[in-house]
Amino acid sequence: MIYTVGGIKGGSGKTTIATNLAIWLAQNGGDVLLVDADEQETATDFSAWREQHIGDEIGYTSIKLTGESVRNQVTKLKAKYDHIVIDTGGRDTTSQRAALVVSDYYLVPFNPRSFDIWTVYKVQNLVSEIRAVKASPLKVFTFLNRADPRGADNEEAAEILSQCEGMDYINNPLGNRKAFSHAAGKGLGIIELVPADEKASTELNNLFSHIYNQLN
Repeated sequence: MIYTVGGIKGGSGKTTIATNLAIWLAQNGGDVLLVDADEQETATDFSAWREQHIGDEIGYTSIKLTGESVRNQVTKLKAKYDHIVIDTGGRDTTSQRAALVVSDYYLVPFNPRSFDIWTVYKVQNLVSEIRAVKASPLKVFTFLNRADPRGADNEEAAEILSQCEGMDYINNPLGNRKAFSHAAGKGLGIIELVPADEKASTELNNLFSHIYNQLN
């Protein structure tokens, strides 16, 4: 399975989702490749930081690709791995489009804020353009990330996302929790953090399990 984590706007937590997904898939027995296709190279930095903290066996393989190389190299590498997770930047780039052409699943996190939610229609247009030229199906999942503990913003954002055609909204928001930055600072995924943040790990596990179970 090839997953691209992307979107149109920066700051929605894509790299956090991508790195945690790679760790989660690896811990569930998969041979995982994490592809950093973001010019900021945050996933690459995280993987290097993780190696420094826990040793050479970080649980997955990490490489950096950009532009059309994302499509070309992932096509060559996909038979060697159970899962490939591609982290793309928060813009409509050649790298993201190349990733989507070879992906099975597109995961798009949204912050429950007006400027973020307004980009949903641009995401829909991007998906439509990719599907028009893509030979195989592209399944799209949207969900809230960095959600507020309570308030109308979550509900309004969820309503907009749930009504978007061609994209499946997962009603399993991830809260805006400090545990994610604490885990990243130690080179860990949220499910590896000790002491554990039960709420954060449960939310993440429920989200990824929902996606994984739908795919299987």
